[in-house]
Amino acid sequence: MSRTPDQIAADRARYEEHQRKGLQNAPRALPGPSAIPATPIAAPIHVETIPGGWYWSTALKAGDTIRIAQDHGPSAVSLVAWSSADTSERLNLHDTVKVQWTTAIARGRVLFTDMGRVLFSVTEAASTAHDALVGGSTAASNAARYAGDQRNTRDNFILVAGKLGLDRRDIPSALTLFAPVRVDAEGNFIWRDELRVAGDYVELRAEMDLIIALSNCPHPLDPSPDYAPQPVTVTRFRAPVAADDLCRTATAEAVRGFENNAMQLA
Repeated sequence: MSRTPDQIAADRARYEEHQRKGLQNAPRALPGPSAIPATPIAAPIHVETIPGGWYWSTALKAGDTIRIAQDHGPSAVSLVAWSSADTSERLNLHDTVKVQWTTAIARGRVLFTDMGRVLFSVTEAASTAHDALVGGSTAASNAARYAGDQRNTRDNFILVAGKLGLDRRDIPSALTLFAPVRVDAEGNFIWRDELRVAGDYVELRAEMDLIIALSNCPHPLDPSPDYAPQPVTVTRFRAPVAADDLCRTATAEAVRGFENNAMQLA
């Protein structure tokens, strides 16, 4: 049964009032984008280059940070992650967007699991040109745009899952970094290429022991007719965490998420 315009307007008004109250609980304003170029990492633990079209997976310890950088030109990098302790707990973009009242993945935000715990803190981000809504490419999306049999993110993640003893059903919705997807007034997904910045990078600090997978394939909404993903550099390092760390104190939702992390460790 279709809703009347008055019902739609009333639902919208209730949502906006709920959002207003939620946003009032944010004790700190988020900063602007991180500076480009990024500060050199003094003592990297590991540096990995992911070629265009390929994937990489690794285990992270709580406190490890990874910098994902576009050192060789634009490319979209999809990410999924699971808790090492229990792979049924995994990245949940629906909750990440819902409880923080924004689809923007920006410096000072956090990424949540489906258990209400914080998976990653976004400690640095040189732009907000990231996609938490659409997900990565598939064989079908590649076939609709490119000639030949090109690698895609869904199949890359299926390969990772198999190596980890997981099934394709265990693959959560993917966050795609460096993919400037937005929603227009009619609710359509659109590609905002002007939001991309040269030399973009993101730093994600693991807030629990994790297994992550990264796939370097073009986003399904990228309008370029060419399949030409550039290599990306992933650097793992550790850095001290301040008592008033931005990601842990910026929003009421993040504070509750870190409280849930602490209860799990206890």
